[in-house]
Amino acid sequence: MQRYAHILDLVRERNPLVHQITNYVTVNDCANMTICFGASPVMSHAPEDVVDMIKIAGVLVLNIGTLDENQIEGMLAAANGAKKCGIPIVLDPVGAGATPYRTQTAERFMDEFPIAVVKGNAGEISTLAGVSATVRGVDSGSISGDPKETARRYAKEYGCTVVISGAEDIVSDGKRVVGVLNGVPMMGKISGTGCMASAVCGAFTAVTDPMDGCIAAMTALGIAGEEAAQTAKGPGSFKPAFFDAAAALTKEQFLKSAKITEYS
Repeated sequence: MQRYAHILDLVRERNPLVHQITNYVTVNDCANMTICFGASPVMSHAPEDVVDMIKIAGVLVLNIGTLDENQIEGMLAAANGAKKCGIPIVLDPVGAGATPYRTQTAERFMDEFPIAVVKGNAGEISTLAGVSATVRGVDSGSISGDPKETARRYAKEYGCTVVISGAEDIVSDGKRVVGVLNGVPMMGKISGTGCMASAVCGAFTAVTDPMDGCIAAMTALGIAGEEAAQTAKGPGSFKPAFFDAAAALTKEQFLKSAKITEYS
């Protein structure tokens, strides 16, 4: 547990630059949550800009929540730059399975680039892994099969770390499978929690290996949600409390509250 808690301190010590190309619904929330955990966000998407920006970044986070051709062009340019520089790439395949456009775009990035982390809900990851699933807009519906085995198999196939977010977050690198039970239902009552999780996974992956980084990131975010829910009266008051709790989270709180299960 100590090694996961230490990653929280590493992010704040090293202040990595997290280059994010994300959706316009949650871009501000992702930037602010990145700052709350001690990293620095840059939200550049223009192809003319990303080729230079990626050279000074510690990680690239791609979120396909509000896709268009211009954004895809910027993502491809940034991903090519990250590949050349050896910078880890985090992919959030928002809505994969809801439409062919989203699914095919996510599959393209998985096939063409060395994705370090793919983080999505059960429906999105199951769709990419070829497992029967339903996705309602950007929300997960029903899935078939065991998400732990789906995560393990897909991670092994692509040589990446897979994060399936849910009541229990599942993290696998194809060998290990770890569950994180931190979090509260209120986190699902505001838009963008999943997008913020991808941003935090990026920040933590920038300072350590993807598997440990994502376990620590999902745990830290879940603990912040638990802390915020203690005082929040509803979604409106929960959101600012969520940011406050993330910024105030200590290593000691992490060690006391972490609910991490190593399945294999």
